[in-house]
Amino acid sequence: MDGIPPDELADFGRWRDRVRGTNISEKTLLATDYLNHFNEIVMLIEMIPDMPDMLEECRIWQPKSYAEHFRDSGFSDKELAIEAYGHVPSKFRRPFEDTIAQAHQVIAHTLERIGTDIDSGDPDKLRMDCQTSVAMIHRIIQVANGIIHGTAHVMEQGEIDLYLQNG
Repeated sequence: MDGIPPDELADFGRWRDRVRGTNISEKTLLATDYLNHFNEIVMLIEMIPDMPDMLEECRIWQPKSYAEHFRDSGFSDKELAIEAYGHVPSKFRRPFEDTIAQAHQVIAHTLERIGTDIDSGDPDKLRMDCQTSVAMIHRIIQVANGIIHGTAHVMEQGEIDLYLQNG
């Protein structure tokens, strides 16, 4: 409850009761199932060094908002997850949304970089760039997972910028 503005506390308390017993975190009102959307693109990127034609599958993947992901998912409490998202305290929502924006930025950059690598015909550079990109996306997913479980830590934008500049 530390760091949650007083005007959000009562609403947060009511919503914590509503999500109790579900796969939605009582600490934040967020659900880790959303991260499956990012795990999907990571798996596809990991295949590219051995199957460069998988880049087309990667390009089909599109970022989804939290609500879009749950609307399209088989998550048992998807309607509750969508509704609860509107009540996530700003202490968690802002860093979560910033982290998701970073993930989208890194994924878009990764797909551009990998496309260039494939066109250049350098399989070693392609493999290295895929590994580096997957490691960065995994780090962002870990940060998002921490936020979902109540840690308000985010990656510094400078770290993301450095990654983007080095590709």
